[in-house]
Amino acid sequence: MAEFEGKETVGTPKEFVIYLAVNIAIGFGLYFLLHNMQQTLAGTIFIALVIGTLMFWRFRVGIAFIGIVILLLTRTIDLQHTLEFMNLDVILFLVGMMTIVGLLRRSGFFRWLLAKALKISKFRPNLLMLIILFMSGLMAALVDEVTSILFITALVLDLCDYYEVNPVNYIISVVLATNIGSSWTVLGNPIGILIALRSGLTFEDFIQTAFPIGLISLIILMGVILLWQRGDLHLLGQKVESKTRASEEGFLDQWAKIEDRGFFLGSAVIFILVIIGLALHYRMELALGLEHNTLLVAIAICGAGVVMLWKRALARELLMRDVDWWTLIFFMFLFAKAGCLKYVGLTDIISDSLYQLGGGSLLVLIPIVLWISGFTSAACDNVLVVATFVPIIQDLTLQLGTPILWWSLLLGSCYGGNMTMVGSTANIVALGILEDRKGIHMTFGYWIKIGLLGSVIPMAIGTLALLIIR
Repeated sequence: MAEFEGKETVGTPKEFVIYLAVNIAIGFGLYFLLHNMQQTLAGTIFIALVIGTLMFWRFRVGIAFIGIVILLLTRTIDLQHTLEFMNLDVILFLVGMMTIVGLLRRSGFFRWLLAKALKISKFRPNLLMLIILFMSGLMAALVDEVTSILFITALVLDLCDYYEVNPVNYIISVVLATNIGSSWTVLGNPIGILIALRSGLTFEDFIQTAFPIGLISLIILMGVILLWQRGDLHLLGQKVESKTRASEEGFLDQWAKIEDRGFFLGSAVIFILVIIGLALHYRMELALGLEHNTLLVAIAICGAGVVMLWKRALARELLMRDVDWWTLIFFMFLFAKAGCLKYVGLTDIISDSLYQLGGGSLLVLIPIVLWISGFTSAACDNVLVVATFVPIIQDLTLQLGTPILWWSLLLGSCYGGNMTMVGSTANIVALGILEDRKGIHMTFGYWIKIGLLGSVIPMAIGTLALLIIR
């Protein structure tokens, strides 16, 4: 969830006037359709947040704050429900995991892991690319997509500098793999934990359903990327042949050098124990008689507590610098606004309309939810999309008696993020690094050529898989 401080516009007076005019027009349109002032206000203010996030990225928290105040002052929602809808369980889980990941980053764990994996390839270009793509997906699944893309992007840029090759296609490729991998577990993306906690799905459920579908999608995507990058990989092979094996391994050894072995081993042990605990949380909750998903949140917080007790000198810095409070606060207010849509009954109308559109048939509803969430995620950050859909899917799940549409939402949102440069936070972060380090500005036309394949192919695989297992 790192913030991308690129060269985005801060907004001109004309743009703000257009923004206000569009939202006023939307408000009148919604009232004409709904004939209900509370539903109109809730819908208009939520849409205003989505549009404001797209137009004025750096001001999105301010827009979120003002929107909540309007909802409270107009009695569209009360304070008690506003706080309830902020989903503090999701926020606490993310705080815990961000703290643990911050410790891992400082210990050099990620660089070491990547270096070991790359040595296995013996610097053969095609195998090297496959390993980088798989590691992109795996790391996203284990530590979240942004942390993964930060380290993978740094490695790719270092490798491309070392061999003097153009990094653009390599960066795009690892972003596509990262977004696919982010669907594998509840840890890969904020939408994973949001869906898990609101649907009742467990870590085990993700491994049983989302992981195999995502793995198949990534394997097929790997083939597409190898074909797309055959010219790049051929050139890389020529560059590799001009280097000595010792210099190649020396590069990785230097890149992944461990400064403090005790720090490294302790961090790795904590991380592994937390992952094991999260994987077994459902079984332990049953054995202890605890409320569902209690340990999913508690284990993350406990791991962070152990980290701060062990590294007392770093505790404050880990909590202040490695936890992205700016994004978490935005999520809280975003979730509250999405909850308000449920509170005023607007999501009931939408879910009933979708149910009628699909005729109550999963054969129709599975692709509808997956492809709508996929294409809307391409237009704006997938967290916005999932926050909007959560109450809708809750209603549809009650009507249908099956959780299958939660998987449609997860896969559509993660895979659809590949379609455009702003489809997910990982895309924005990677392209920001590429711009800062290399001065390269990505264009929509260049990205969409492979981004469309990188989203549509996995979405088609996901749709087929869900229709089979429904």
